Amino acid sequence: MAILKGLSEDGGLFVPTEIPKLDVPMDELAKMSYQETAYEVMKCFLTDFTEEELKNCINNAYDEKFDTKEIAPLHEADGAYFLELYHGATIAFKDMALSILPHLMTTAAKKNQVKNEIVILTATSGDTGKAAMAGFADVPGTKIIVFYPKHGVSPIQEKQMVTQKGANTYVVGITGNFDDAQTAVKKMFNDHELAAELDQAGFQFSSANSINIGRLVPQIVYYVYAYATLVRDGKIKDGQEINVVVPTGNFGNILAAYYAGKMGIPVKKFICASNKNKVLTDFFNTGVYDINREFYLTNSPSMDILISSNLERMIYRIAGNDAKQCAKFMAALTKDGEYVITDAMKAELSEFFGAFGSEEETAVKIKEVYDKEGYVMDTHTAVAAVAYDKYKAATGDDKTPTVIASTASPYKFTRSVMDAIDPAYDAEDDFELVDELNKVSKTAIPKAIEEIRTAPVLHDTVCETAAMEDEVKKILGI
Repeated sequence: MAILKGLSEDGGLFVPTEIPKLDVPMDELAKMSYQETAYEVMKCFLTDFTEEELKNCINNAYDEKFDTKEIAPLHEADGAYFLELYHGATIAFKDMALSILPHLMTTAAKKNQVKNEIVILTATSGDTGKAAMAGFADVPGTKIIVFYPKHGVSPIQEKQMVTQKGANTYVVGITGNFDDAQTAVKKMFNDHELAAELDQAGFQFSSANSINIGRLVPQIVYYVYAYATLVRDGKIKDGQEINVVVPTGNFGNILAAYYAGKMGIPVKKFICASNKNKVLTDFFNTGVYDINREFYLTNSPSMDILISSNLERMIYRIAGNDAKQCAKFMAALTKDGEYVITDAMKAELSEFFGAFGSEEETAVKIKEVYDKEGYVMDTHTAVAAVAYDKYKAATGDDKTPTVIASTASPYKFTRSVMDAIDPAYDAEDDFELVDELNKVSKTAIPKAIEEIRTAPVLHDTVCETAAMEDEVKKILGI
């Protein structure tokens, strides 16, 4: 039911009662495919699913939609291992979880005899929306409504969303920012009168955002797989510690790495990388989570977030799994825009290191790695690479093997990437820059980009944040 609901009745997030330990030795995991690894990890959490149901979901998700057999390959460059999480249908890491979520959800609906049509309601900072729509397009018994900040995503991200096919998909731009969209979506989820109205019309809400536990569990898989791959390739010995660097907006992707660590993957430091909206960097450095600050639109838009929803799960954990205490912090955030954790809670975060990369630093990093190695990374991955450099400078730890989560294809942010490599590549059209990037990177243009080059715009609705609920009702004919 947690996967179907997305949010709990009281507006809180679902968390595992405990983090299970991996019950397969590493030497066996090292021989497994991505799909086999996914089963071994996910069965520990999704205990309501039969082996056949879970394997069926996994095999339907991780198939030829991905353009590489490994699903999540590791690329060694710049003294680290880049875990490429962008080989799916929409060339961003969200595909890793959103290609399986529709299968988990429809299986769960059958198991729970759900008669209502499931309405996936989600806010996106750029990637979740497209990946969710690609996953749910034309899935029977579902509709998906995505809200995105009209002026807060890259041109390629927007084109990907507004050209999305599927009779059950709806995309709406809003005049506010991502946090405005996310807050309004959460409010709709927590509106019991609206839920009753929907129920009467034969609908119920669910979420495809990273707040859904069905999004989080599949993300744990690729950190386990990365470690097993390093062991298999002889890059590390079984039991040797690694660092993990994750470019972070909503905190879900790095939380998945933390859960992988608790399952038994030996991680020395979780390096939480932020862009100029460095609310998480400040939190790890001070113990104060404060959103009363200027909001910046950057070249790494998927991280332009001040309210990191998944951090709530971490707060619950470091508050000694005390739901009441956690709720107090969240209430303070809503009321005052900040909360301050205790020294004891701060001590629980010692495995984390927070750092941020400015626009200038990330551009320099993209060029530096390209010039030195011929490897092109996107802006979000570059934020992580900058944060890793800062971690090494601050700690002197440049010996621990390090995995950097590479969360999007450079083709998704061509203008920023090409500007960084050489500002002389100045084209009016982003697709001209795609062709230039193809030449300099010597990598194939992803199918996801070729498909939208000439695709017609199918969704052009834009509304004020205050009108989002009306828009939902209009779409559902209520």
